[in-house]
Amino acid sequence: ENYIAYYELCLQLVRPGGLIAIDNTLWDGKVAEPDNREPETEAIRSLNSHLHDDDRIELCLITVADGLTLARKL
Repeated sequence: ENYIAYYELCLQLVRPGGLIAIDNTLWDGKVAEPDNREPETEAIRSLNSHLHDDDRIELCLITVADGLTLARKL
């Protein structure tokens, strides 16, 4: 539930051009299951949407295992 808050704190600490690595962003594929309403899954979906809409970063999703997202601060 605090993923977005942690991300925002990390973004303040990272210099432009720096990377933030976020693990488990595919959550074993659960984020793609529309009927899955588990709180953990919803929290990761919310984080993924927040990252997608954030124009302060560039994103790269590595689709291995539970997913790894790299956010490069612009």
